[in-house]
Amino acid sequence: MRGALLLFAAVALLTVGVASRAADPPAKAERIGLWNKHAPQGDGTFETADAFITVHRPEKASGAAVVSCPGGGYGGLVTGAEGHGIAAWLNKHGVTGVVLEYRLPKGRPYVPLLDAQRAIRTVRANAKAWGVDPAKVGIIGFSAGGHLASTAGTHFDGGNPKADDAVEKQSSRPDFLILVYPVVTMGVKGHGGSRTSLLGKQPDEKLVTLFSNETQVTAKTPPAFLAHATDDKAVVPDNSMAFYDALKASKVPAEYLELASGGHGLNGYRGPMWDAWQARSLAWLGERQFLPAHAGKK
Repeated sequence: MRGALLLFAAVALLTVGVASRAADPPAKAERIGLWNKHAPQGDGTFETADAFITVHRPEKASGAAVVSCPGGGYGGLVTGAEGHGIAAWLNKHGVTGVVLEYRLPKGRPYVPLLDAQRAIRTVRANAKAWGVDPAKVGIIGFSAGGHLASTAGTHFDGGNPKADDAVEKQSSRPDFLILVYPVVTMGVKGHGGSRTSLLGKQPDEKLVTLFSNETQVTAKTPPAFLAHATDDKAVVPDNSMAFYDALKASKVPAEYLELASGGHGLNGYRGPMWDAWQARSLAWLGERQFLPAHAGKK
């Protein structure tokens, strides 16, 4: 469903957006290194570095979990509003929020993807301990983090059953995607800064195609919810529209929510447009049976 949502401040859905503006994780959240300082770079080599997840567990778990990929143009990480704030909002609805601090690529295109895949596998490997249903592990991303989330949704595997590492035995396929003002393409309608940070200044066209995720959608791509403001100049809504159209062409369940205003970042992560995507995405998760049917109505 693609539709324009014309809302005004007087009808803002104030009950769902407040937590998203929190900046810091609560003390009870658990921060976990993913690679034990031996992180792959995607070319057979490793670096003495790490990526991290911070696990925010709700008081009453629904079984769903969402890995959150903050934006930042692949040159930084907006872990406050687009990370820990999102986890706090998810927790209010019984969802385990997992904030991913992925490594910045610096021209190494597989590095963030490897971190996102490892985060999804780690959640599944710890599903019982964290009160998570391994069939309800999704991913959400914003801006360049939306590119990473859409990359995870189009580049995945079923795990390695012969691996000694229990984490690597798990599938890296997310069960659903939520993409908010995402970068999707590495082509002319993409975000130049994100493309340079991810692929380098003069990328090979094969890499451009491989990481233009609208070209990578198949029938196995997870169901997706997208939201984008029509007046976003930094990352134009063509990114979301192209991915949505590709999903529909492959008969993948998808919904695209056009927001009437807000620009990139939706008025600084607050107001009616920010609240609108949150309410509708929760309802969509309920309709897809990843959350109880009443999700988004409280």
